[in-house]
Amino acid sequence: MADFDYKVELSKIPAEPGVYRYFDDKDEVIYVGKAKSLKNRVSSYFVKSNQHDRKTKRLVSQIRRIEFTIVPTEWDALLLENQLIKRFQPRFNILLRDDKTYPFILITNERFPRVMTTRRIDRKAGTYYGPFANLRAMYALLDMFKSLYHLRSCHLNLSRENVEAGKYKVCLEYHIGNCKGPCEAKIEEEEYDIQIDQINHILKGNLSLPQQYFKQKMLESAEQMAFEQAHEWKTKIELLDDFQSKATVVNPRIGDVDVLTIVSDEDAAYLNFMKITNGYVVAAQTFEVKKKLDESDEDLLAMMIVEMREQYGNQAKELISNLKPDIDLKLDISIPQIGDKKKLLDMSMKNVMYFRREKAERKAVESSATTSRRDRVLIKLKADLQIKSLPRRIECFDNSNIQGTNPVAAMVCFVDGRPSKKDYRHFTIKTVVGPNDFASMREVVGRRYSRVMSEGDELPDLIVVDGGKGQLSAACDALKELGLYGQVPIIGIAKRLEEIYFPEDSLPLYIDKKSESLKLIQQIRDEAHRFAITYHRDKRSRNSLVSELENVEGIGKKTAAKLLKFYKSIRAIRESSVEQLAEVVGNDRAQKVRAYFDTMVQ
Repeated sequence: MADFDYKVELSKIPAEPGVYRYFDDKDEVIYVGKAKSLKNRVSSYFVKSNQHDRKTKRLVSQIRRIEFTIVPTEWDALLLENQLIKRFQPRFNILLRDDKTYPFILITNERFPRVMTTRRIDRKAGTYYGPFANLRAMYALLDMFKSLYHLRSCHLNLSRENVEAGKYKVCLEYHIGNCKGPCEAKIEEEEYDIQIDQINHILKGNLSLPQQYFKQKMLESAEQMAFEQAHEWKTKIELLDDFQSKATVVNPRIGDVDVLTIVSDEDAAYLNFMKITNGYVVAAQTFEVKKKLDESDEDLLAMMIVEMREQYGNQAKELISNLKPDIDLKLDISIPQIGDKKKLLDMSMKNVMYFRREKAERKAVESSATTSRRDRVLIKLKADLQIKSLPRRIECFDNSNIQGTNPVAAMVCFVDGRPSKKDYRHFTIKTVVGPNDFASMREVVGRRYSRVMSEGDELPDLIVVDGGKGQLSAACDALKELGLYGQVPIIGIAKRLEEIYFPEDSLPLYIDKKSESLKLIQQIRDEAHRFAITYHRDKRSRNSLVSELENVEGIGKKTAAKLLKFYKSIRAIRESSVEQLAEVVGNDRAQKVRAYFDTMVQ
């Protein structure tokens, strides 16, 4: 390539808004930039070269060719810059991730639409929601849709002609109640579309329409004396209410607004994005952008506004931020000082400041070869939660019940980041009737630490509650009754977006999804859930076995429980002789039990 004469190149560049591209000696794009005045901006790289930092000087030394594109406005320049960076991935630019990094929920554009996940964007295929940086939140939504609605999952072409011709037959999904059989016209298209319309509303953050629909259907069923059907509609309302209670809610009057905040250091910028729809935080992401040159916060913010709104949709006409870029983004950007919008800004800043601190601490911890991995995670968790002592002993609580039957709870204990199974405890709920998570949590936390105090045992360094603000508040009430509130740190972890809640603080903390400290909390929460579910299943199974033995004439619940405690299973009881049974329950009852099982064999 011929020698580069920057003076000749600069003479060709106009003083118009546009985008410029620098090429190296291999004719590869090494940098893409935007400018209000191309001539002024490009000239600054060469005329003021002594004032540049080391990275910029290195860039300038590698430039061998310049190209530029004139555009009507700064906004157009910003959009074109974003596209070219994604296309060429220049090594001196910050790297913008493509939309396909995270999955979307797609509602297909076809007769009897499907709801599915995809990473491939084809706008003709249907309506996309996302992207979802938190996969757990996305799958929680899909599981809820499966519980609320009967949607098809097949890939059949259900055109009117194919269905009327009887081309398809219903599959297993229909027979197990997951699908209403549109392939055989067993559901009207209008009725099916009502379900799809409600899913659209939920994904947009508007839960009021499906709630009203379910309530109307429940009342209609009750008036027609169809109480079983009315109960099904009531269950759907409760499921939707439960989802809503776990969502992060701001003032619904705020409407639709985006939030994007930024802080930075010498090497990187840290940003938090939140998408607010109808008063709900429907998406949240905190991320790091490595600096390649000495980019200003305002420039990086402008670039990431375009990027995040392109990824998550740009319906909101207002964006809340801690800075205001010096460029017309065709968007109302505000820095609120009071009110609910100021609270949103504070929540975003809280998360981005935490994220920057977490990154700095991670680097510091990783640089210390003497720190073990377990201690490193605990140190990080201590810093994340801003607690006074290292959380070497953590106790976590979870409730379990199915439609209110056999309600139980469990507590697991982790010591130095590892399960301490000898300290696990399970609880049968005694004072609560029906599926009341809050009251159940209050009972078991109260019972646990009342016993710890009476026996003089060691209190944990941290208490974790599986649930959001409601469960956390109930656990705090139990600690207040025991005089322990404030003595032991306690947090709640909500499943939807993995928010961390603190007592008497309405603003949740979103820990980096890749953080080891969040993974430890999730591991403890999942272990508590597993332990609770296992105990719940054992109890249901045991109750069903006791019920079977109660079918024997003259055998009551106490005798049945005594037999099961000794023999452990129905099979062992069935295979025992009268003499063996008599040693446990006496000869008369032993003969009745033996006669019952002998009759069953005949």
